Order: sequence, then C-alpha cells, then structure tokens
Amino acid sequence: MEMDELYWFLEYKPRTETRENIYIMTMVSREPRQIIGHVVSRDKTSRTIQKMVDAAPDAERYCTDGYSGYLDVVFPGKHIFNIHNKNDTFTVEGVNADLRHYIPTLARRSRCFPRKLENLQDVLAVFVWAYNRFGFQKHRYRSRHPGSSVPFSLFDFL
Repeated sequence: MEMDELYWFLEYKPRTETRENIYIMTMVSREPRQIIGHVVSRDKTSRTIQKMVDAAPDAERYCTDGYSGYLDVVFPGKHIFNIHNKNDTFTVEGVNADLRHYIPTLARRSRCFPRKLENLQDVLAVFVWAYNRFGFQKHRYRSRHPGSSVPFSLFDFL
C-alpha cells in the first residue's frame, strides 16, 4: 500500500483572505492499481489517517512520504517512511495526478472549486468507484492479452 495526501480549498475568497484547506488522503495498492481507501477532511492529523488505515484491508507494507503525521499512525504491517525521494510512493503520486486531471475542482489554477465539503466527498466517491472498476478491467485485460494496448478508457466506467 502507498499513502499520500493532497490539499485544495473550499469556496472562492480574495487573495487578501485565507482559504480553508481541505485534505484528500489516498491509500493505493500497486497491483492492481486501485484506490483502497480515501478520506476528505479539514485536517490531516494522524487520527484522521489512522481511521483510513483501520478501515482498509491489512497489507504487508505501507509506504509513505516525509509527512510527519504518518509517524504516529499504527500500521498493521511494516511502515516505510521515505523522506528523501518518491521511489516508494510513485503509484499514489500518479493516482493523485489522475485525481487532479479528471476532477475539474481539483485541477490546479482552476476556476472550478467545491463550495461544500460534502460535494467534494461525493465527487471523489464516484471517481473512486469508476477508477477502481477501470483499474480492475485494465489489469484483467492485460493479463489475458499481454503486450496489447487497452481498448477502453476511464470514461467508459462512469
């Protein structure tokens, strides 16, 4: 399992006012590439991360980046805390890039933004459902047809 977090904000506010950060924490399996757990929260404390870990299936290894909030989390398997590079979290970083690419409200420098936390949670839930179905079918197709490209896209699963 790999874990990472990204942040965004709710509501539009002028540059003179502070925006309220919203954190999206994701837990991803490498094979098949699926989102095993996710949390949308106003904080990224170790307590919030612990809830996501407890709700997900157990794994042998948990790879995280250098965020110190992971140090207080009790993992059921081995915790690999990599502060120097992204070698152990490349899959979850790619999934977070997919989130920003496919969900307009998470795109950087966008005019789209969620106005309510619940809206962002619902959009993310639908995306995770479609993304996992796509990942499973892609994995299944590639195991049956090695070396060929996948004849469908994520949009076929929405």
